[in-house]
Amino acid sequence: MGIFGAILDKLRHHSQPQAGGGTSQTSASAGAANPGSAQQQQDSRNAGQQQSPMQQPGNMAQMANVDVEKVLSDLATKKSGGGGNWRTSIVDTLKLLDMDSSLDARKQLAEELNVHAGAHGSAEQNIALQKALMRKISENGGKVPDSLKN
Repeated sequence: MGIFGAILDKLRHHSQPQAGGGTSQTSASAGAANPGSAQQQQDSRNAGQQQSPMQQPGNMAQMANVDVEKVLSDLATKKSGGGGNWRTSIVDTLKLLDMDSSLDARKQLAEELNVHAGAHGSAEQNIALQKALMRKISENGGKVPDSLKN
């Protein structure tokens, strides 16, 4: 899975209610009531991870209820230092999601998103990469305000 796919996974994960901290009662009950359903769900998740996240047909449905601005704002509120300037900085966005924000990681993400603005690591590229990320999340069904895409 590429960096973009990992970002989508993190956003989906953080958008889900964190009730109880572990397997939810509903999931456990559903698995008990319908043996094999939990395994089928796991198998389908594993099968989906073998494809590129940008090519998965179910990606848009999975991201449809994810309010990206809310998820990132909530994460920033919980972080000491306020999450930096995640609205314009790809580095701060990656750090907010507890992901690798190194130059190599950003180079890889730039290749995945086909961003070729400025030199690697330059402010120009980092800003273009942040905007391209938000546009691609939106294209995959995430709710992203225009102010974060332009």
